[in-house]
Amino acid sequence: MRDFRILCWNVNGIRAAQGKGFLEWLQRDSPDILCVQETKAWPDQLDDQLRNPEGYHSYWDYTTEAKGYSGVATFTKEEPIDVRRGFGVGQFDAEARAVVTEYPAFTLFNVYFPNGKKNAERLRYKLDFYDAFLEHIDNLRAQGRKLIVCGDYNTAHKDIDIARPKENEKVSGFLPIEREWMDKLVSHGFVDTFRHFHDEPDQYTWWDMKTRARERNVGWRIDYFFVSDNLLPAVKDAFIMPDVMGSDHCPIGVVVEVG
Repeated sequence: MRDFRILCWNVNGIRAAQGKGFLEWLQRDSPDILCVQETKAWPDQLDDQLRNPEGYHSYWDYTTEAKGYSGVATFTKEEPIDVRRGFGVGQFDAEARAVVTEYPAFTLFNVYFPNGKKNAERLRYKLDFYDAFLEHIDNLRAQGRKLIVCGDYNTAHKDIDIARPKENEKVSGFLPIEREWMDKLVSHGFVDTFRHFHDEPDQYTWWDMKTRARERNVGWRIDYFFVSDNLLPAVKDAFIMPDVMGSDHCPIGVVVEVG
């Protein structure tokens, strides 16, 4: 048996993160797998050190429609059995929001879920994305697959997951309809790994940079590792890394024991 240490981080622009020490942090921390979201870059815009970090296989999903938008990447020490970009629904795959890597012990989804704050149309897109994605992973779970779904979900699930719940209950990211989908995810047999181990308040993963909210820890917990319940016994730890700088999000992680 061995432990897989998997990290997840919305870097809010991987080129900007590189300028703030991203690669040095990656080599120092040395996770088995790192999933990043909101890369905002095409691979051909990056130097080779960033495109293919030393010691890692790298898999990128990026939109051909617009540079500097969306995008995810998975860096993994162990070469996966299979890699897929997107989850098979054209209107969502076009925005480059998912890399799926399959390993002997689990299938890992690295997902950048849409933000619904811009307008009603984008909120509808986000909710439709949620529903299509849940249908996809439901089908895999029904086949007995063991799943990990990490990323920026762009929704704080419960009051404990946001510093100011009352003030934000009409803001996308904490709307009842978005939170109800999170409830549905749980009811379908997926477990919020952080809350499985930790029930304390004031644990956040995103802070508004404009108001310097991080200094006051006025934040939102919108980045998650969910696992299918058939994998939960193998999850040994889940954590947040609020001291890691370089983005308006901080990294999160899990430790999974595999044979």
